[in-house]
Amino acid sequence: MSDSLRQYLESHRQRILDELFAFLRIPSVSTLPEHRTDVYKAAGFVAESLQAAGMDRVEVIETEGHPLVYGEWLRAPDKPTVLCYGHYDVQPPDPLEEWTSPPFEPVIRDGKIYARGASDDKGQMYMHIKAVEALRAIHGSLPVNVKFLIEGEEEIGGASIRRYLHDHREQLRADAALVSDTELFAPGIPTLCTGLRGLLYAEIEAEGASHDLHSGTYGGAAPNALFGLVQLLAEAKSPDGVIQLPGVYDDVEVPSEEERESWRQLPFDEEVFRQEIGAPALVGEEGFHVLERLWARPTFEVHGIAGGFTGPGSKTVIPARATAKVSLRLVPRQDPEKVRQALERFVAERTPKGIRTQVRVTAASPAVLIDRRHPAIQIAAQVLGELFGRPTVFTRAGGSVPIVGQITQELGIPVVMMGFGLPDDCLHAPNEKFNVENLFLGIEAVARFLERYGAGR
Repeated sequence: MSDSLRQYLESHRQRILDELFAFLRIPSVSTLPEHRTDVYKAAGFVAESLQAAGMDRVEVIETEGHPLVYGEWLRAPDKPTVLCYGHYDVQPPDPLEEWTSPPFEPVIRDGKIYARGASDDKGQMYMHIKAVEALRAIHGSLPVNVKFLIEGEEEIGGASIRRYLHDHREQLRADAALVSDTELFAPGIPTLCTGLRGLLYAEIEAEGASHDLHSGTYGGAAPNALFGLVQLLAEAKSPDGVIQLPGVYDDVEVPSEEERESWRQLPFDEEVFRQEIGAPALVGEEGFHVLERLWARPTFEVHGIAGGFTGPGSKTVIPARATAKVSLRLVPRQDPEKVRQALERFVAERTPKGIRTQVRVTAASPAVLIDRRHPAIQIAAQVLGELFGRPTVFTRAGGSVPIVGQITQELGIPVVMMGFGLPDDCLHAPNEKFNVENLFLGIEAVARFLERYGAGR
């Protein structure tokens, strides 16, 4: 199959690129209302692509937010079913002045496609569609049953797909799911991600006096909401990186020594990592390898603080209100609800005198850990190893892909996280890119995985 598949991809290479470029030109920015028409256009493009790939049932599903796109091909009796997930929405391209070329006018430079959505996730999601198209063109059928569920709200929380998964579990039932929204550990290293940290995102609001006060008249007696909030946040984590919320480490599952040793063998240099992020030093819990801190330890981060006067010049005001946006990354066995309670308890107990506080949780999802011994994971590892000519490495990711946890919870199936992006692809940043060769490697890998999974070996 590999020879005919490669011949097909080579003979259709330019067409595939042209189609992907047409997709990337659609500014489907889900968070901005002015792009709602573009989001619908992108959904229509995905539906047309699924129909062209030979899916029997394709529909654009209206939701309270942006539409979902569903497609299926179920003509392989007694064969497993694979649910393919992706998203067609993208992040805003700002700041525009930092792009070398316009974000929605894709170009190839030095073998890389530059455009918003090239890697996250239009390019990677499109690999699934083109893999199915290629298999049907070569064989006239597919080696497995497939279902596609593509969303347009991944970049804004994915509320619609979450409800749809819960309400349509029977329709979406499958033996395994395939997600390509992750990355290779490094160029040329076949990688399967088997773990994701969860997330608890919250706003902490502090209030002192009923209104802003003059610091000369009231300073020394009136509570300062902004300073009180800073004091509270400073107590949330010790200088050596240990989170101070009560009980936050109680359920943390430590990786096996085998997994930790495999991470230590990865080509990772702490000093190079430090230089890449441009920091004077790395921080975090002592006694843990950097990769373990990034992948398997909980975190507490402050993302922004608002309050008081921040305009040019001076204004001697004691702020009455201040707000901080914070998050905790969660690891396997941590319950988001228990962590929420710990955060609320910590804030209530540590709020400084004269300050009232309130915690509002805006997002919560558990961590995910996939059993690498599952046949789908093992077959994916074999396929990638053969394709790259070296053993597949198993990693985790420090970030969260909520859909993965929802699929495992709602459908009870493993998720094969087979991504072909690279760590320097500038996701969510100017000059996002995706290697052209990784695009075609990804199409081949997905096709070979589906064929091998259908054969049960």
